[in-house]
Amino acid sequence: MIKLLGMVVGTLVVYLLGARLVVAFHSSDIKADEQVVLFATAAHYDAAQSRWQVPIHGWIFDLEEDSLWRSALATAFVHGLNIHEDVAAQELFRRRARMFLVDNERNKKLTIDIAGKQVGLPKSGPNGHFTTTLSVADSDAQRHQRDGWMPLALVTPANDARSFQAQLQLVAEHGVSVISDIDDTVKHTNVRDKKAVIENTFVKPFAVVAGIEQAYTEWAKQGALFHYVSSSPWQLYPALTEFFAEVGLPAGSFYLKTFRVKDESFFDLFASPFETKVSTISGILERWPQRRFILVGDSGEKDPEVYARIYAQFPDQIVHIYIRNVTDEDGEAERCRQAFAGVPQERWTVFKDPSVLNERIDLTPGNSTLP
Repeated sequence: MIKLLGMVVGTLVVYLLGARLVVAFHSSDIKADEQVVLFATAAHYDAAQSRWQVPIHGWIFDLEEDSLWRSALATAFVHGLNIHEDVAAQELFRRRARMFLVDNERNKKLTIDIAGKQVGLPKSGPNGHFTTTLSVADSDAQRHQRDGWMPLALVTPANDARSFQAQLQLVAEHGVSVISDIDDTVKHTNVRDKKAVIENTFVKPFAVVAGIEQAYTEWAKQGALFHYVSSSPWQLYPALTEFFAEVGLPAGSFYLKTFRVKDESFFDLFASPFETKVSTISGILERWPQRRFILVGDSGEKDPEVYARIYAQFPDQIVHIYIRNVTDEDGEAERCRQAFAGVPQERWTVFKDPSVLNERIDLTPGNSTLP
């Protein structure tokens, strides 16, 4: 009897130790002073395997609120932006700027909970970002999705009650998607004026382009999904998503720019590398070859030229190209004529009033305006 009891106790100890090991294995390597941002991505469906291919992208960092290093970097940051000390002391500036001054955490092993399963991720890189693509069975995705969105959560250690979550969009094989720029397309940034860029990014509350939220909301009601491809840096992602929710812009997946304060190109904060944007948008269209796309941008930098290149590569997938006129170059301007020389006139529009977006395109299923 005593021997049997000993065996039971021993088995129970092994079980409990095993349970602890499982918990340890499935928890993330994150300290109490570290933060994680999980970005909104878009999954595509692999019909041959009945599985969703789900991109995972996140960022782990330490805000270093009280370190001497951060204080010195913050001082240099303020001086580099030519910001007055009174402005730098304001809460809005401090909240926006601190995301550029974080201590990125490399080689961190994190675990996420997705579709009812816990999955370990690759280690974070030198910039604190971690990326991978997971394959999720359609049955699991459908069981956990709601209105086309599937939740994702970081698995934190047992003694860490914090919650780091995101929503991933399940984008079907067929349908209409909107690929939209952000700066000077949906919010005022004035990227051609460096002083204005600094003010509109760090000093002033974000301001929506009047009417764009109504146009996008109408498209969303008709079933359009959204991908935001922008030269805004990832450091602005929390502020941007908060802003989008406040003004009523539809949620969507984000494709932003990797940026470091120590880069020499700091004042090209929102510079839009032509080939990078073409490559990103091309990747989206290739991922969903049976979907049709509306492209919306502005004339501030290279959107007309980028979108014309995209049309040349994927003419059958492009429903329409919209360019917001922020440079006093209307559709008759030489630049526009040259950029869209290979695009049929009925497939592109230069606009100032966003109401034209809904006047020209009706996404109601079965309508005759879609090719």
